[in-house]
Amino acid sequence: MKKQTKAIRIQAERSQNREHSVPLYLTSSFTFEDAEQGRAIFADEMEGNIYSRYMNPNVDEFVDKMCMLENTEAGIAFATGMAANFAAMAALLKSGDHVVASKALFGSCIQILSKILPKWGITTTFVDGHDLSAWEAAIQENTKFLFCESPSNPGLDLIDLEAICQLKAKHNLILAVDNCFATPIIQTPADWGADLVIHSATKYIDGQGRVLGGVVCGREELVKEIRFFSRHTGPSMSPFNAWVLSKSLETIHLRMEKHSENALKLAHALENNSALNFVKYPFLASHPQFELAKKQMKMGGAILTFDVKGGFEMVNEMSKHITIASISPNLGDTRTIITHPASTTHSKLTAEQRAEVGITDGLVRVAVGLEAVEDLIEDFEQALEKATIALATLVG
Repeated sequence: MKKQTKAIRIQAERSQNREHSVPLYLTSSFTFEDAEQGRAIFADEMEGNIYSRYMNPNVDEFVDKMCMLENTEAGIAFATGMAANFAAMAALLKSGDHVVASKALFGSCIQILSKILPKWGITTTFVDGHDLSAWEAAIQENTKFLFCESPSNPGLDLIDLEAICQLKAKHNLILAVDNCFATPIIQTPADWGADLVIHSATKYIDGQGRVLGGVVCGREELVKEIRFFSRHTGPSMSPFNAWVLSKSLETIHLRMEKHSENALKLAHALENNSALNFVKYPFLASHPQFELAKKQMKMGGAILTFDVKGGFEMVNEMSKHITIASISPNLGDTRTIITHPASTTHSKLTAEQRAEVGITDGLVRVAVGLEAVEDLIEDFEQALEKATIALATLVG
C-alpha cells in the first residue's frame, strides 16, 4: 500500500459508535477497569492510555502517520516545533557533551545551541553545512550530536544527507535533521541514515496556518529517551491539535506537489527581474547545489528566496504594494507568505551571523501558497515595479 493511501487510512481504533472520522479525545486522563490494570499499565506490562500528557489516541494516530511517512521506528509529538528540537537535545545530551551544527539554522535553534545549552555545560561548534571537511574537523572527543536543516531556513542551503550520515556513522554520533521545509513527501532523511527527523508541524504538516505542533521521529532507542524526558517535563501536544494535524496529513501529498509546482514557476518568472540581485530555489539550475537537490529531493519545495536591490527600504516599499501575499513570520500556509528574515525570524542574530548564512537586508523569504500561480507572478512583478518607481522618485 502506498504512503499516500496510508496517510488517509491510518486512524485510531474505531469505538463502539462506529464513527467514520476519528473523534476528538478531549480528556485529561483515562480510567482503569481495576487497580491491577492500572498497576500493569504503569509498569509497562500492558499497553494503555494513562494521562494525555503521556499519550492520547489522537496524538498516537498523528505520530503513527508521521513515522510511516518518515520511515522511522518511533516518534513523539510536541506542543511546538521548537519544543521538539529542544527536547531532542535536552534528552540526549548531558553536561560536558559537544554538538556540531550547521550555521544555517532557524534563529531559535541557534539561540538554544548558543545561549541555553551552554548553561548546562553543553557546547556547540557551528560549521558551513555544505563543507563536509568542516564537519569532520569540528568533531571532538566529547562530540555526541550533529544537527542540521536541509533545506535551511531561510537560505535554502542543502546538506548532503548521504555524506553527513556516513560521517556520523564513522564517528558513532547521533544525527538529527530538521526536515520542516522538505516534509517527508519530498525527502526522508532516515533513508540516508539520519537517527532523528524533526518537524515543526505548524508548517506544512498542518498546511493551513491553524495550529501549533512539533514531532520527532527516529530510532526507537533514542525516541524512548526523548519520551521519558518529555513525559516528565510536559511539552505535550494537545489532542485537538493532533486531530487537526492528522487530518492535514490526508492532503499533504497533493499540497506539496502543488506548492512545489507554484514555487518553481514563480522562481522562473522572477529570476531575471531587474529589481532583484538573485532568486534562490533548490530546483532552479542556478542554485549552487542544484545537482544535490535533484539527488535527494523529489521536488523543490514551497520556499524560495530573493534578494531585493536597495535593501530593507526597497523590501518595505515592495511590501506596501503586495496585494495577495500576506506579510507574516510564519510559513507553510495555503496562502502565500512573505517574510523579511533579517528584521523578524533572525533578528536576534548578530549582523555577522546573518551575513555568514546569506541573510542580507534585502533578502525576502517567500512561502509560496496554493493560489493560481499566474496571480502570484503578476502580484510580485507589479509590487517590485511600483517599489522601484517610488524609490527612484524619492531619490530624484
